[in-house]
Parts: sequence; C-alpha cells; structure tokens
Amino acid sequence: MEARYDRAREDTGNIVAIEHVNVRVPDQRLATLFYVVGLGLTRDPYLMTGVGNMWVNAGRSQFHLPTGEAQVLRGQVGLVVPDLEALPDRLEKLRGALAGTAFDFAERDGSIEAVCPWGNRVRCHAPSPETGRAALGMAYLAFDAAPGSTEGVARFYREALGASACADVWEGAPAARVPAGYGQELVFVETGETHSGPEDPSAGYDGHHFQIYVANFSGPHAWLAARGLVSEESDRYQYRFERIVDPESGALLHRVEHEVRSMTHPLFARPLVNRNPEQTNTAFAPGHETRAWAGSEPC
Repeated sequence: MEARYDRAREDTGNIVAIEHVNVRVPDQRLATLFYVVGLGLTRDPYLMTGVGNMWVNAGRSQFHLPTGEAQVLRGQVGLVVPDLEALPDRLEKLRGALAGTAFDFAERDGSIEAVCPWGNRVRCHAPSPETGRAALGMAYLAFDAAPGSTEGVARFYREALGASACADVWEGAPAARVPAGYGQELVFVETGETHSGPEDPSAGYDGHHFQIYVANFSGPHAWLAARGLVSEESDRYQYRFERIVDPESGALLHRVEHEVRSMTHPLFARPLVNRNPEQTNTAFAPGHETRAWAGSEPC
C-alpha cells in the first residue's frame, strides 16, 4: 500500500505537555493588569484564589505567579492568542497604570512582544498551522543558551527525558529544539541577548521554573538520580531537577528548574476556564463568555 502520510510528523517523544511557567511577582495587582487585563488571559477560579499566588490560564497551560522577589525567565514565552489585532489596544491602555515599570510592547516580525512589569518577555502570535489546533496557549519556551551548548542540550533531552530533541536553528541562530507535546516545544537558542551573559550557564538564574508532564516517569528519574541530578523528591507524582548537562562530558550546559509530573498526577489534563476578553458589561453577547483554546482541525 502506498504511504500517504509522514508518520514521523506526529511523534512527540516522552514529554507530553508544558503545563506551567512559574515566576515570582512582587505585586499581584500589577501582575493582574498585565496577564489578565493586558494579555486577556484568565485567573483560575478554583485554585490559588488568595492574594499570595495567582494561577493564570492560557488555553491548557498556565502562568503561576506567587508573591515574592521578582524572577525573570532567561528567554521568552511564546503565546498563541486568538485575536492578535485586539492585543495592542488592550496593552496600550495599561501604559499609565504600569508607568515606571519594565512594561512595554512592540510589534516584531508579525508577532507582538510584550514585557511584564518586571522584565519577563511574552511573545504573542496569531494561530497558525505551526501551533496545531491551539487558538490560545503556550506554544514554546525559548531560553537563552550558551554558545556551543545546543548539541549537548539536545543530547541531554534525548537521553535523560526520552524526548525527540535535535540540534537545529531558531530564527537564524543555532538551537536545541525539544518537542514537548502537541504544538509545544522547548527551545534553547545560542544568543548574546541574555540577562547576565551566556558564558556561565548559571549566571542570572534566579530560581524560576517550568513544569512538564511525561509519559515515562520512572525512566528519566532513574537516569537523573544515577547522576545526582534530582534536586527534589516532591511526592509520588512529581520530582524536580535544574541542571542540564552534556551526557558525554558531564559539563553543565544550562540551569533552569524542571518540575516533572507523571500523567497519573491528579492535576493532569484538568479542564481550565478561559474567558473571552472582548466581552464587557456594556458590549455583552450572551453565549460568548468563554474562549475555546482549540481551533479547527488543521489540514
């Protein structure tokens, strides 16, 4: 029978989803203005509803924003939004309220790069075939990486996490690209545009983390534990590590905490509420309060 499809295009590897990015914020009010009012995302109505932490839904992923000294991800979050044209108007209205902070936004190559009040970069894109069925959600985490590190980073994710990682390019720069579920990926980009310089993989790291789900939970744990890389044995469903090393030499290549969860975790695939930010009390359309994170099936 003649082959009709490239079956390898649907391979995702062992990482099945990027669920959240966690950065501390000093002011919950300013965080609400940026993430909820400006980006048009939705505060989770069920969990972390107090003033000490806020979980913000973005499709099937989240930003976790506990109160504390500001943390800044060394790179950027790629966010797909349903209506890119409506975004600049919402962000522009925040300039007065966020004056004196790092907040800013600008158009860049057909996307909009927004900067939170403490310097985190969120690059917003319109839905496209590259994001699969996602009309709203995290498409990628792109980290600033040290020169010459990305082939080793790709080896690490292949051997330690069982991911379909490869050394490639990202916007013209050498990069390690790690599929992390349908329409999501981790990217480590060799660039000089880092917060503290790329020569030291630990420079500028302030403890921020991101969380992934994996299908094979025990295999990566055994690989990491054998090399002394597990940094936290959280509970039966979760562990953490933060050092990315070259499997061949053991050299430290990058440092960022990974919160690794099993697919048996009680929060796996929890349905998230996503609102339609265009709804207002003066321009209300019944039945359009929610925003579907998934778009139509791609061709």
